Amino acid sequence: MQAQAITREMQDWVARQLAAGHGQHEIFQALLDAGWHAAAANHVLGLPAGGAIPQAAQAVPRVETDASGTMVDAGDKWVMVREHRSAPDLWVFANLLSAEECEALVESAEPRLERSLTVDIRTGGEELNQDRTSHGMFYTRGENEVVRRIEARIARLLNWPAKNGEGLQVLRYRRGAQYKPHYDYFNPTEPGTATILRRGGQRVASLIMYLREPEEGGATVFPDIGLRVRPQQGSAVFFSYALAHPASLTLHGGEPVKAGEKWIATKWLREREFT
Repeated sequence: MQAQAITREMQDWVARQLAAGHGQHEIFQALLDAGWHAAAANHVLGLPAGGAIPQAAQAVPRVETDASGTMVDAGDKWVMVREHRSAPDLWVFANLLSAEECEALVESAEPRLERSLTVDIRTGGEELNQDRTSHGMFYTRGENEVVRRIEARIARLLNWPAKNGEGLQVLRYRRGAQYKPHYDYFNPTEPGTATILRRGGQRVASLIMYLREPEEGGATVFPDIGLRVRPQQGSAVFFSYALAHPASLTLHGGEPVKAGEKWIATKWLREREFT
């Protein structure tokens, strides 16, 4: 295959499309349709050189608002929409959890905290990662009344079965703790991914709920779209990713906490029942 030169005209066109709000996956496909090789399209979009964007998942969790677009029926309460982005499909909610629910999760989790691990993509197991310096624990699904109530609310909010979710993970970030930008999906090209996917398929969405807000710092950042979400107790940010690829625009991270502590609860949603 003959290499294709990245022209100034191509770069300018891509920049205009991004500025107009088109997603990377749309632009990628348009370049392929225009005759560009996948390697050149990946390069100009800043994506890995591994070729075409993989096929999207069949379905992802979705949010359905009322007619005003500002409220969502979550079953036992109405949840307020603070912000919505379409690329990626990202929502910031103002009042998903009550202060009492936040404190109940923290108090029950605190004695069980351990240094946070990440998935070892080579083996499918877990490992320490210097990019993630929090402490955390997992609730089992439906472990207690508060967890069951929150899981039922999330299922209604996102139109996704509770059984298709991993257990709630509670994390504490002390001063200086952070999680550098990363993706939540499992990289399809890594050797350990097949083992991970046996337990419920690919991750297709993430929900980050803020249980305690730090005095300073600790924002959740999305570098690809220039968004910073300030942690506020009871609020949450949700984003889905039908593509297990950087074109999903879901690169995100937790900035270092500068003062106080940040506590969050994360819910990852899978394609199928998580076992």
